[in-house]
Amino acid sequence: MNAAADNRAKVALVTGAGTGIGKAAALALAADGWTLALNGRRREPLDALAAEIGEKAHVLPADVSDKAAIDVLFAEVAARFGRLDVLFNNAGGWSPGAPIEDISFEDWQRVVNINLTGVFLCTQAAIRLMKAQRPKGGRIINNGSISAHAPRPLTAPYTATKHGVSGLTKQVALEGRAHNIACGQIDIGNADTDMAVKMKSGILQANGQTMVEPVFDPVHAGRAVAYMASLPLDANVLSMTVMASAAPFVGRG
Repeated sequence: MNAAADNRAKVALVTGAGTGIGKAAALALAADGWTLALNGRRREPLDALAAEIGEKAHVLPADVSDKAAIDVLFAEVAARFGRLDVLFNNAGGWSPGAPIEDISFEDWQRVVNINLTGVFLCTQAAIRLMKAQRPKGGRIINNGSISAHAPRPLTAPYTATKHGVSGLTKQVALEGRAHNIACGQIDIGNADTDMAVKMKSGILQANGQTMVEPVFDPVHAGRAVAYMASLPLDANVLSMTVMASAAPFVGRG
């Protein structure tokens, strides 16, 4: 049953909502009737998206790697909406490609803070809210990556954090059982977003060659997130992969 079919408005928080996958997911959820809390570091793209969606969209800027900011964000969600039904942990970051021995601590820490610590902080706050609200429960959807399964060359921080997200997803799915909290992960490969620019011009492969990789419209990833969100809490998509059909993932290397 989706939000539009429920007399009680359902609330979804999307992090990194201003662009790319986050924007596509927010639009898909809005089309299904969800009330949306749009989060990101920059207000401008969030305001533009909220104007596109309309009155059901609410802009709540915050840096997911900042614990104090996340505390404020979730307190505002609780105060404004009274509950949270879905959290889409989408915000993420990348670092310049480099061999492991040449990666700066600053680049490592920045990617870990956004991709893994940020997911943890938002998940922790969401669980507290979902356990306390009535009716109790909710759903957490994590944006992983096909790099959570198979690495690309020179991407240690990103690959390590996405593997960490997979572990956290399973841990939350386990611990959430007792509280009617479901948790799943969507692994997206080559959606046509800003992160895919190099794929379209040529990106390094495991065999040392550079190859142009196919991409797909992120609207399909957004619809996949909305599908996961639409399920009743007694059903869960633990893991879903949405990718360009011809992307070199199966058999990568």
